[in-house]
Amino acid sequence: MLPSTIAIDGPAASGKSTIGQLLAQELGYVYFDTGVMYRAVTLAALQRDIPIEDEPAITLLAETIHIDVVAPTVDDGRQYTVLADNADITWAIRTPEVDYAVSPVSAYAGVRHALTRQQRRIGLNGRIVMVGRDIGTVVLPEADLKVYLDASVEERARRRTRECQERNEPENYDDVLGAMKRRDQIDSQRATAPLRMANDAILVDSTNLDIRQVTEAIKKLVYSHAHAAKHTVKP
Repeated sequence: MLPSTIAIDGPAASGKSTIGQLLAQELGYVYFDTGVMYRAVTLAALQRDIPIEDEPAITLLAETIHIDVVAPTVDDGRQYTVLADNADITWAIRTPEVDYAVSPVSAYAGVRHALTRQQRRIGLNGRIVMVGRDIGTVVLPEADLKVYLDASVEERARRRTRECQERNEPENYDDVLGAMKRRDQIDSQRATAPLRMANDAILVDSTNLDIRQVTEAIKKLVYSHAHAAKHTVKP
């Protein structure tokens, strides 16, 4: 009776990836962070010197590049391995350059259409925890359980700064905070699939919670959903 499809949406560095992976592991579900697809397209555009503002070229790239997300192939702390045309780009898509450019890329309607089709096909297989910014509103609006994970922008910037430092990529907090605010604005104001909480999603604020506390809070939602489903009498 557990929810077969779980959507976790929220802004950058709200903890979606970490929590989604832990939840999927505990439930024995597939973990799929859809944001890596947009990052992969962004990285490919940067590597090929395609101007980020060239929407037709970026859209064509999204329609032709082959992206795979598989179980970790290297024991270096990664949650999964991301391949673009068979090249391992797992950490390359987490650079500040990609952080800065990914929001405009993900706002392009053609890019979202090309990648959403693949995301939806995977999600409808069930027994999955899907993480992103428009899972509950666009990719999988029929998800059994929808969670919107949020935190203050200051806390999210601190988390992203720590992540960079742990990878020996020192970043200035103020620079990260500025980029984070810019990305929030772009994501929430884009015309296609803007970042917003689905009407039937449950808000979880992780600002003052650690990973364990957030995971436990969402697990309670999962099992509450199962209990409610069990006691629902169908006509």
